[in-house]
Amino acid sequence: MPAPTDRPVRADARANEDKLLTAAAAAFARDGADATLKQIAKDAGVGIGTLYRRFPTREQLVDATYRYETARLAARTTDLLAEQPADRALRTWMSEVLDYLAAKHGMADTLRTLLRDDAGLGSRTREQMAGAVEEFRAAGVAQGVLRDDVPATDLLMALAGVTLAAGAPHQRAQAERLLDLLMDGATRRERWGAGGAG
Repeated sequence: MPAPTDRPVRADARANEDKLLTAAAAAFARDGADATLKQIAKDAGVGIGTLYRRFPTREQLVDATYRYETARLAARTTDLLAEQPADRALRTWMSEVLDYLAAKHGMADTLRTLLRDDAGLGSRTREQMAGAVEEFRAAGVAQGVLRDDVPATDLLMALAGVTLAAGAPHQRAQAERLLDLLMDGATRRERWGAGGAG
């Protein structure tokens, strides 16, 4: 797993950092903006002092959590493709994107400031996500289970559309149904031409 920062850390410190960032993502998804640093440290099984030594401010914790979760999700392609056919692996990954966005939603206020101050952060995230989708797409085309005329950028935009339309926690069941529809389009040749019924 890529380090959230460039500063080298000892193995035990890295383990604590991973636990903190995993706990933070879960807390932000569960409690939103009400997630407390004290509870995050408790969930990670470390003292609050350990959290503050690594992340002196809430903003630094949010920044690291966002980068960590993005890298973790982008790196899931290898494991999922080893476990399932590419179309099923992609569908599983899309559900994990919904979990990722739940945590992101809980960090929204702080993230807006971070994304405004670091113009490249958003573009780097899109590149990581697009790279993951392309891995699934390429594997699916090679396996004959995904269409070869749908680029990864289209799949990513369709996924973004689902999250915009049904990204709230209470819409999860609807979001999963919409993802199934998206996958139907990605795995089956469409009946309609570009101009409509034909």
